[in-house]
Amino acid sequence: MDGLVDRREVKIETPWGDPSDSLLLGRIGDTEVAFLPRHGRGHRYMPTEVPYLANIYALRSIGVQRLLSVSAVGSLCQEYAPGEFVMVDQFIDRTYRRRQTFFGDGIVAHVPMASPVSNSMVEKVLGVAAAHPIKVHKGGSYVCIEGPQFSTRAESEKFRSWGARIVGMTNATEAKLAREAGISFACIAMVTDYDCWHEDHDDVDVQQVIKVAHQNASNVRELIREVVPHLGALPDSKWRDVLRSAVMTAPAMQPEVAKTRTAALFSD
Repeated sequence: MDGLVDRREVKIETPWGDPSDSLLLGRIGDTEVAFLPRHGRGHRYMPTEVPYLANIYALRSIGVQRLLSVSAVGSLCQEYAPGEFVMVDQFIDRTYRRRQTFFGDGIVAHVPMASPVSNSMVEKVLGVAAAHPIKVHKGGSYVCIEGPQFSTRAESEKFRSWGARIVGMTNATEAKLAREAGISFACIAMVTDYDCWHEDHDDVDVQQVIKVAHQNASNVRELIREVVPHLGALPDSKWRDVLRSAVMTAPAMQPEVAKTRTAALFSD
């Protein structure tokens, strides 16, 4: 990405195993940034295999305040066309094979998820995008499926009947863990296809996704480069202290092993 200076890679060990890859650190303007490819370089991890807990924990352990997630999605509506972007505002989680909390093992915590994304982050992205020749839609519910298979036509129509606008395989998990970690979260969803419901378009396949994703890449890089300083100027995440009112387990009853595994989530 042009404008990223003082680049350096760091490997971070976490109580949840290794992240997907080394973290690339640097600065855009005066804002310190960290980049982590969720699927690993070369796209080695299936959506279910992504080490989500290690990824989010690693970012939290180095002090990340805001997480801007970028991912490819399928459109479930006529209005959101391939090549366009969506600023997600809600999630419907249909995954069933992945751990989605740092807690358990003797510590119980319940964080609120009614509003899973940061409105201030969304508004900053939309403001910057307005000066670009790309179409960015504000809002839309994202159905997160387990994968790695794409939806059946019956599933696609079911999701449409719920009012969902896009479908993907990763972001609901990231949003939940980011909330537990006290990291403000927003998602730029890049539409690559119409899933399989649209009668006038071919069913989605990998080559189609890759083709549109490559076309989107330069646009999203430029958008992120310009928006990062605006995100860096935002106040600290209002969710930083979310766990102070979310943990149900009495302190005296919390196992030391579980406390150690979650220690970074409670740090300043």
